[in-house]
Amino acid sequence: MSKENNSHRRKFLKSSSLLVASGILFPNINFGKALDPAREIIGHGDFKYRVKKQWGNQDPTKIPVKDCHEMVQDKKGRLILLTNETKNNIIFYDRSGKVLKTWGHDFPGAHGLTLHNEGGEEFLYITDHDRHQVFKTTLDGKILLTLDYPKETGVYEKPEQYRPTEIAIGPTGDIYVADGYGLSYITQYSPKGEYIRHFGGKGEDQGNLKQAHGICLDTRKTDQPELIITSRLAHEFKRFSLDGNHLETVPVTGCWINRPVIKGQNLYFSVLRTVSRQDYDGLTVVLDKNNKVVSAPGGSAPEYIDGKLQTIVYDGHTFMNPHDVCIDNDENIYVPQWNSEHTYPVQLERV
Repeated sequence: MSKENNSHRRKFLKSSSLLVASGILFPNINFGKALDPAREIIGHGDFKYRVKKQWGNQDPTKIPVKDCHEMVQDKKGRLILLTNETKNNIIFYDRSGKVLKTWGHDFPGAHGLTLHNEGGEEFLYITDHDRHQVFKTTLDGKILLTLDYPKETGVYEKPEQYRPTEIAIGPTGDIYVADGYGLSYITQYSPKGEYIRHFGGKGEDQGNLKQAHGICLDTRKTDQPELIITSRLAHEFKRFSLDGNHLETVPVTGCWINRPVIKGQNLYFSVLRTVSRQDYDGLTVVLDKNNKVVSAPGGSAPEYIDGKLQTIVYDGHTFMNPHDVCIDNDENIYVPQWNSEHTYPVQLERV
């Protein structure tokens, strides 16, 4: 290596060290580069997408992110991102990727973000696994309700055992909290935060869960709403009745699936990792109303043999550990990513 190159390298390392010391970490500069035309469209069947990695990019010195955990869309069409960066835990985007506003400095373990419409007014529910709490807030960040660790269950001896990752709101306003990084119980509360019951928990029975990472309300059967709960380490999701009875287990072979998201008659998941277990991995999956995977953007085409889903293989370039999916009114998908070198959400534009 020449003296000139050595000098440039020393200057780069010095400047990088100063940025790290000052807390300013820049996103991966290669991740946002355009794909070649042959690789720009991903997905399968009727669910194909154009990848737009630069959609949500910002100046990290002004609007930084750490892990981009989850996103939702409000009735005004704004896309709301949750990150565990305490300079701005909540980031509001418009559909073009422009930041409209930010707030939040108190959620170091920000993980789950759920939007709920109550009589025409929308509220956010935030889970923080480092604080061992769940918060209900206005869209401007005012905290209206705090749920501490559920000592009423009798299964927790101390707050540190409880690391909630997600919540779902039932049809009557009941709050279901998934303790994905703790003991994997689901705790049900009234809309006012009063304990009702708990179910799930770690174990090998059908009603148990292996890392209850995500949960959502499924209203596709209008006369029988159900809960869909991720059992991530088992590569499956499970259906439960609203009172906690196990109904069905659906395997998603080789996929560490995150929060379930329903749009229309389809069920969407991001997949944090596949069985390949690379440093950067993951994809998204779309299932039809019969729980069949019909598209795997970022991975190989889904294949069934004798009714069993075969392992989906990561394509090696589209994602860096996707953590959630948010589907807008045009069925575009927004994908925040975990442990992805501070990258911003990716947009998958429906084609």
